[in-house]
Amino acid sequence: MAEIQLKHVYKKYDDGVTAVSDFNLQIEDKEFVIFVGPSGCGKSTTLRMIAGLEEISQGELFIDGKQMNHVPSCDRDIAMVFQNYALYPHMTVAENMAYSMRLKGVSKKDRRKKVEEVAQILGLSQVLDRKPAELSGGQKQRVAMGRAIVRHPKAFLMDEPLSNLDAKLRNQMRVEIMKLYRQLDTTFIYVTHDQTEAMTLGTKLVVMKAGEIQQIATPEELYNEPANLFVASFIGVPQMNFFHGKCGIDKEKHAVVRVEGQTFHVSEDLEKRIYEKGYMGEEVIVGIRPEDMVVLPDESEEGLEAKINVYEMLGAEAYLYFDCNGESRAIRIEAESKIRKGDRVRYTFQEERIHLFDPRRENRI
Repeated sequence: MAEIQLKHVYKKYDDGVTAVSDFNLQIEDKEFVIFVGPSGCGKSTTLRMIAGLEEISQGELFIDGKQMNHVPSCDRDIAMVFQNYALYPHMTVAENMAYSMRLKGVSKKDRRKKVEEVAQILGLSQVLDRKPAELSGGQKQRVAMGRAIVRHPKAFLMDEPLSNLDAKLRNQMRVEIMKLYRQLDTTFIYVTHDQTEAMTLGTKLVVMKAGEIQQIATPEELYNEPANLFVASFIGVPQMNFFHGKCGIDKEKHAVVRVEGQTFHVSEDLEKRIYEKGYMGEEVIVGIRPEDMVVLPDESEEGLEAKINVYEMLGAEAYLYFDCNGESRAIRIEAESKIRKGDRVRYTFQEERIHLFDPRRENRI
């Protein structure tokens, strides 16, 4: 069991830099929580504070209800997997995996038994007598995870464990990590800047920017209900498209948003929020994801016009890129489409999928 709570946690360095600011998070037992954000946002620093590798400048950390601020890392009963594997080069795979048990005085027989059990789970049985230099990147990462697993910790902490692997191995290891999570049935905390890893692995995501939490939500909630412009632009590939618009009203007294001379209706929920929050007649930022934009038939005179400057084929689907007011936009289309670079198209929005943001505060309306 590992419930982890951070209350008003700060990390401040002697040079005046605040790496983490007022961090509040409740991690329930057996959750797979992911800290995601751009480089330098404080996610690894937060993980290291949980691990006891960084001091907490201010605030409190609790593990299973016990305050851990001043408890040494070795006494927190958590295991950490590092980006660079941190394997001992002079030891075999088996010796690396058994090292923590050896320090605790576990018998050689019991160490070997546990190592063999974990090696079987991780597909390392055939390489237990090899040194790290003889292993592939994927095997090294499995050894690093195996060394953590044999300890039976309350929680696993992983700091960008797949960043040194190539694309194919990353995909394979994502599947392996998810299998491990289900088998071990314990708490995972995982740091990444790769949103694909975040969206596919996590049960709860913590999006960070400049040391502050921007949103805590499930992958589905982050994608469909981003809290602000940063989350909307960070989550999703290609990112959400943004347009300048203005809220108004049509002849039937329904709320609409006008973008570059075109009028779009909005969902009932968004219409209600426009009225309740006082945005009628106000300028807004209109967000729409590439898959929620629709290319109109050639003969159509409705919608907005664009000249395609990039065509990107991705197998079952393709993306069209065009510039609008100096910024790149993207539309997802079927791979069978004949539209290519240089073509002119007219497009519209799926109105029920429109997002609105406050241009000054940048929060979602």
